Amino acid sequence: MKMELACCTGTLLQEIADKSLKRDIIAMTYALALRSSEETDWKQVNRAIIERWSMSGLHYIKKLAWSGKCFK
Repeated sequence: MKMELACCTGTLLQEIADKSLKRDIIAMTYALALRSSEETDWKQVNRAIIERWSMSGLHYIKKLAWSGKCFK
């Protein structure tokens, strides 16, 4: 059974805007979006991450998401 994240861009932007959510949670959603067949506006998502955290925050989230280490 395959599961996918729907509305990837909207979900990520909503989570990024939620100040109660930390980078590790965003990394999990980012990882799910990477694996989804639905298109994601990565430019918009990455810009929102940089605005909230920084460029190093984006690198941290991407590293966790691409490696799968966000799913401890």
